[in-house]
Amino acid sequence: MRRRRPSREILTGESADVYFARADEILAAEGLDPLVTLEIFSRRSGVLCGIDEAKVLIAHVLGDCPPDEAQVQALSDGDSFDSREVVLRIRARYRAFGLYETAILGMMAQSTGWATAARECVEAAAPKPVISFGARHVHPDITDTLDYAAIVGGCVGASTPAGARLAGLNPTGTMPHSLVLIFGDTVRAAEAFDRVLSPDVPRVVLVDTFRDEAEEALRVAYALGDRLYGIRLDTPAERGRVTVDLVHEVRARLDQAGFGHVRIIVSGGLDPERIRSFQEAGAEVDSFAVGSHISGARPIDFTGDLKEIDGRPIAKRGRIPGPTESPRLQPVDLSAWRAS
Repeated sequence: MRRRRPSREILTGESADVYFARADEILAAEGLDPLVTLEIFSRRSGVLCGIDEAKVLIAHVLGDCPPDEAQVQALSDGDSFDSREVVLRIRARYRAFGLYETAILGMMAQSTGWATAARECVEAAAPKPVISFGARHVHPDITDTLDYAAIVGGCVGASTPAGARLAGLNPTGTMPHSLVLIFGDTVRAAEAFDRVLSPDVPRVVLVDTFRDEAEEALRVAYALGDRLYGIRLDTPAERGRVTVDLVHEVRARLDQAGFGHVRIIVSGGLDPERIRSFQEAGAEVDSFAVGSHISGARPIDFTGDLKEIDGRPIAKRGRIPGPTESPRLQPVDLSAWRAS
C-alpha cells in the first residue's frame, strides 16, 4: 500500500490538538528539545490499521534528522495486538514530531476500529468471503481509508475504486436499485448491464426491487444464462429482510432450473450475529456484503506516553518508567516510507 503525502493541514498542525502547538512554542522559546522515547498502545485488543499511514507521516517529519536521533519501531497494518501492547515506538527530538501526536493517534484509532469490526464479520462468515459496502455511511473524503481498513480486517473487496486501489484490488459491486427503478424491470436493467459493461465485470444482479426474489432470480438467469455470475438479495426491513428460508428457496429454484453456477450474495443490515445465523442454519450464501457494522464501528483509542527523556526513564503516575518490553516491534526504514 502506497499512501499519499500528508496533507497541508496535518503538516502545519492545523488538525492537531492546539495544546501540542502551544507546547512546541513554549519549548522553542525556552530552548528545550530533548531526545525522547514515545510509546503508543491501546487498552483494547484489535486488528491494527492506519499505522502504515502513520509511518509515512513520521518518515516525512523525521526524514532530515540524524539517524541516531530518529529511530522508529512498529507493528504493521493487519497485525493483531493485545491490550496495552506497544504498537509504535518513536525515539527522536520531541519538537521534530510532538506536534503530530494527534494525527498519528487519529490515523490508527479510526482505521483500527474499522479493521477490527471487519475481522469480526470475516470470522463469523468463514470460510465465505465478506465485502465492504460501508462507503455511504462516512464522509466521502475518507471512504478510501474505510474500505482499505475493511480489507486489512479481512474483507476480500470493497465498493469504492479509491479504497480498493489503496489495497491493490479492483472495486466490487453490483447495481443500485435506482438503475432497476429507472428501467422499470429487473431483466431490462440486467440486460443493459450486460450490454454496456466490460466483460471482466462480474454480472451480479439485484433481484429484490419489483417482484418476488426467487421469481426475479429465475427471470434474470434465463435472460443472461451462463453470463450471470450471481444475484444479490437485499430485501428491505419493511419486507422482513433477507432470511434463511428465502436463501434456501432461491438456491433451490435456481438449481432446479439448471442455474447451479449462479452465486447468492446477501446484504442489508448484516452484523456478526446475523451472519452467524445464516452460517449455523446452513444457508447457501456465497458471500456477505457488510456496511454499517464496519463503517459505524467505534474508534479504538490509542494513548501516547513519553517513557524516556534524554536517556532518563520517566512516566506519568500509574505507568512504569522506561521503554516497555515489546519483542514484536520491528525497525521502520524511514527512507522507504517517506512519501513522494
